[in-house]
Amino acid sequence: MSESSSVPTEREQLLNRLATLAYRRGDFTLASGRKSEHYVNCKPVSLSGSGLALISRAMLTHVEADARAVAGLTLGADPLVSGVAMAAADQSRELDALIVRKEAKGHGTGAWLEGPLPAPGTLITVLEDVVTTGGSSLKAVRQLRDAGYKVTRVVTIVDREEGGDAAMAADNLELISLYKLSEIAAFVPA
Repeated sequence: MSESSSVPTEREQLLNRLATLAYRRGDFTLASGRKSEHYVNCKPVSLSGSGLALISRAMLTHVEADARAVAGLTLGADPLVSGVAMAAADQSRELDALIVRKEAKGHGTGAWLEGPLPAPGTLITVLEDVVTTGGSSLKAVRQLRDAGYKVTRVVTIVDREEGGDAAMAADNLELISLYKLSEIAAFVPA
C-alpha cells in the first residue's frame, strides 16, 4: 500500500494482479528454450479490461514523447499496443498501434506489419509482455528497422532478468520494465 493511504496505487494493484494471476512457480520450459522454476504469462491480466487499463497507463508513461506509434510481436503484444494507443487517445495524444507478425502474411500483400503505417523514419516504441533473452523483442525491432522505422526503446511488463537487458543494449536499445521477475516472485498478496 502507498504510505499516505490504505488504497493501493495502480502500480501496487498491477503487481498484485501479476503475482496472483500471471506468475507460477514450478518446472517450465520457456519460449527461449530455457528451463525455469518461474513462469509468467501476462495474458490473464492483459486480456482483462481493468488489467489492460492498468498496464496501458503504466506503459504509456515510458513511451518516448516523440514516438508516433507503439508496436510489438504478435500475440503477447497485441492487447498491449492497442491498450497503450487507447490510453494515449484518452490523453489527446496521437499514437498508433502496429502489430508485427512472426512471419510475413502468406496471402494478399505478404505484410509483416499490421496497422496504420507511419512514414519511414518515424520513431516507434516496442512493447512486450515478458522479456527473457530479448529474442521476441529483437525480432520485432529488426522488422521495424528493416521497414525504415527508428526504434530505440523496448518497454516490457516483466523483465525476467535473464539477459534481455544486455541483448537490448547490444542492439542500441533501452529496455524499460514495469517489474522485475524478482519483484513479482517476492510479492505476497495481501
